[in-house]
Order: sequence, then structure tokens, then C-alpha cells
Amino acid sequence: MDKPLEVWLGEILVQRRLTLAVAESCTGGLICHRVTNVSGSSRYFLGGVTAYANETKLKLLGVSPETLQAHGAVSGETVLQMARGVRMALGADIGLSTSGIAGPTGGTLEKPVGTTWIGFSAADGEQAQHFLFQGERLAIKEKAAEAALQILVDHLRVIYV
Repeated sequence: MDKPLEVWLGEILVQRRLTLAVAESCTGGLICHRVTNVSGSSRYFLGGVTAYANETKLKLLGVSPETLQAHGAVSGETVLQMARGVRMALGADIGLSTSGIAGPTGGTLEKPVGTTWIGFSAADGEQAQHFLFQGERLAIKEKAAEAALQILVDHLRVIYV
């Protein structure tokens, strides 16, 4: 690909007149950073929430306490609720979300460091994908942001292009 994913994403969103909102946990704002590095992104990017604490996921994004209790913050169920929540809160066409364990601490046998879930919510469907990234903390965060952008570009190319 000759352009960064965030440029491709912006072109597709402008072409289709779609808007995007992002809810990030483990990526800590990297997706929003990359999206807003593109000149003119205010035409399609409505904003983002860095929902690092579970309380923020609950209060701002509408993640249910039952979901967090049953599945944890790092789960497909949680990222889907995060994506829906940010989409509804900001009135966007598409909500994109991430939650994971970037390390070096926080991992368990069931959810080791590098475990990441990425979700999106749109009128045409929802999806949550699981990844296990390797590397140091910053590398895991960067890989998660790249994967989230790739998932969304791939979805939009299939559905809208």
C-alpha cells in the first residue's frame, strides 16, 4: 500500500460521506492521533474517548457492569459495547474500539500480555476480532492501532467501495 491506512480510511469516509468516532483503551489515543494527522479529517472524524478505566467505559460508553463482570474489560463483548457506545454518544456512522493488555504487567494465563480486542459498530454490522501481539508495550500499542485501522479499511472497502 502506497499510503498510510489513515489516509485510505479518510478517503473512503469522505467518498461515502460517513463519520467516525473512536473509543480507545490499550491504544491510549494512538488511533485518534493517526486519524487526525490527516489534513481535513474534521470532515469525517467526530472525536474519541480514551476509556482507560473501567469507570469510564461504564459512564461514558455505556458498557454494562454485567459485561465487565462476566467477560472483563479485554473481551469481544466489551469492545462491541465500547464501539456502540462511542458511536451513539457522538452520533457517528461508525464506532471503532480497542481494549487490551500492552504490558509489561497485567497479563494472566488466560489473557497474556499482547491480548487485544478490536471492535467496530456500524449500521451494516458489528465485528470484534482478537489478536495476540508480541513486543514491548509501545510496539503492542502501535500494532493494535494499525490493526484497528486495517480492519476498518478492509470492512469499508468490501461494503462501500
